[in-house]
Amino acid sequence: MTPVFNDVFTEISVLLLLAAIIGAIGVRFRQPLIVAFIAVGILVGPSVLGWVSADDQVDLLAKLGIALLLFVVGLKLDLRIIRTMGQVALATGLGQVFFTSIIGYFIAISLGMPPVTALYVAVALTFSSTIIIVKLLTDKHEVDALHGRIAIGFLIVQDIVVVLVMIALTSLGKSGDTASMGREAIEVLFRGGLFIAAIGLLMRYILTPLLHQLARSPELLVLFAIAWAVALGAMGAHLGFSKEVGAFLAGVSLASTPYREAIGSRLVSLRDFLLLFFFIDLGAGLELTSLDAQVMPAIILSLFVLIGNPLIVLIILGVMGYRKRTGFLAGLTVAQISEFSLILGALGLSLGHIDADTMGLITLVGMITISVSTYMILYSHPLYEWISPWLVVFERKHAHREDIQERVAEQSEYDIVLFGLGRFGSGIAQELRQRGHRVLGIDFDPDLVRKHEGQGYAVHYGDAEDPEYLATLPLDKVPWVLSSVREMPVNLALLNGLHYSNYKGQVAVTAHTHAEVEQLQQAGADRVLIPYADAAIEAADSLFGLSSKQPPSLI
Repeated sequence: MTPVFNDVFTEISVLLLLAAIIGAIGVRFRQPLIVAFIAVGILVGPSVLGWVSADDQVDLLAKLGIALLLFVVGLKLDLRIIRTMGQVALATGLGQVFFTSIIGYFIAISLGMPPVTALYVAVALTFSSTIIIVKLLTDKHEVDALHGRIAIGFLIVQDIVVVLVMIALTSLGKSGDTASMGREAIEVLFRGGLFIAAIGLLMRYILTPLLHQLARSPELLVLFAIAWAVALGAMGAHLGFSKEVGAFLAGVSLASTPYREAIGSRLVSLRDFLLLFFFIDLGAGLELTSLDAQVMPAIILSLFVLIGNPLIVLIILGVMGYRKRTGFLAGLTVAQISEFSLILGALGLSLGHIDADTMGLITLVGMITISVSTYMILYSHPLYEWISPWLVVFERKHAHREDIQERVAEQSEYDIVLFGLGRFGSGIAQELRQRGHRVLGIDFDPDLVRKHEGQGYAVHYGDAEDPEYLATLPLDKVPWVLSSVREMPVNLALLNGLHYSNYKGQVAVTAHTHAEVEQLQQAGADRVLIPYADAAIEAADSLFGLSSKQPPSLI
């Protein structure tokens, strides 16, 4: 096919412009960008406009996007969430994967698919999009709600399962016959064990001290994270269990460091940008003429995902002692398939396990379920009120486990998020803790973070100027955010980020002079502290007992 554009740069620029336009239309209808980007791929693909000719460049960017996606998933693999949720995360995650796979397999077989194809389709139906769910729950301020924490817990379990499935499929895909299949699997497991052991040694003795030095330069820290993800991805592919698995393990290796949130927040935009090319490449590879025969199977499978998956979660949570409302709201989060389902299908296509028609079917199911489930989650509470009379069979009279989880959640909430752990900030933190407040301390200086770790309260490495980082904080039930940082640009950025995150609590910031107070108040600050002036007043009051002039307490 003759190239439409004269050079690759022009072609990529047109793709980006078209993606921005169609993405804006999708956002207007409150749709995830995944659907819009696949639509862009279909539009510019050979079935419609035929604009995509830079296949190698788009494919390279798509592979980098997948590697960063798996890296960020591994980076945010907080095993403490699974431990906090205990049995519910494992039981719901593994139970939903098991029952969805079994039922989906028989549905696919009844639709006339061969066993291997049916297995791929069934497994693809089990995984839900962590990216989409966390974004929707964050927008609704339900990440810290019980059903939100349960959902995130079993989504993490799903992410682990999908990586294990990729390892298994890669090892099986390299075997030409049944006799060599077991030997190849054992070899891959052996190489994988050595790889994981080597990463463990690096985590124990090298990575944390290295990151501590690199964190002095945020740009260098992010550059190292990208290089680490791509390097381990390449090593994973070299060892025989795919670049995706290697990138995932790269993320896991940094997940226990205090810098994971800062790295993850700064990589989100780059990850989403590069994933754009994966979805465009995926859409461009679809043949519209061959999709006609897949419409009815896609509708049947989509109905199973939209209705069956939530019912499976609802039943599991009911058996475990949760109320129908919690089970219903958590169940809606699995009413779609994810980007991992599409990546899994692409892997099967590359290994020759499935054909392009099956990949088209999985993509159609993805577009349908992601589009519909988005509205189901956005309007989950009105939907529950409407359907709750029919859910009475799932209600538990004594939801003992839910009551316990709610009490644990109440005990783990913070009263104050404090930015800045210097002399002034650490003094405030100590005073607040002595008064019984629960403080989360955050600082961008790795030395200060290390200094305050182990002093009886939570300390994170993070950037007050990064709105993506603010979105990772548990701000929904925190009544106060306090900044002891005196730099005006930092406090203005923090106030703007909190406003963008729709933070409902009160904010106190710090200023150098009285001249800065008005500007900070106009930007949204409820209180402005001037350390030297406040200290002078307190010193005068202490000397002469002028209690009437004491400044109002912060809390």
